[in-house]
Amino acid sequence: MKLFLKYHGPAFLWALFVLYICGIHIDKIDKDPVFFAGFDKLTHCGLFFTMTVLLCFGIIRQQKPAPFTYKKAIIVLAVSIFYGALIEVLQSLFFTWRTADWNDLFCDVLGSCMAIFGVMLTVWAIENEKK
Repeated sequence: MKLFLKYHGPAFLWALFVLYICGIHIDKIDKDPVFFAGFDKLTHCGLFFTMTVLLCFGIIRQQKPAPFTYKKAIIVLAVSIFYGALIEVLQSLFFTWRTADWNDLFCDVLGSCMAIFGVMLTVWAIENEKK
């Protein structure tokens, strides 16, 4: 467990933060003029982008001599998508003040895909810089 937290601690803490943010009652915040119409979707995208980058970072640090492969990227993407779907199920069953929304899940997937693309591009650039 110590080894897991050493490498994946930031991603685990961020996942708890995402669960908290997606579960709080935001009735008054929704009506605040500071927040625009798509703010919720942008938030979902950003939260899952960050979580996916942290998951990738943990895997890269844990398996440092081994390259970050497409297989690992697909596993991270699957975990992120599963977590997003789990949050939507929790919103529909337990967080009665929140509603599950397919658009939220789409934005979760979009944020995760953008993160995977960014990480893979960065890893590729670093590997090819050495040549």
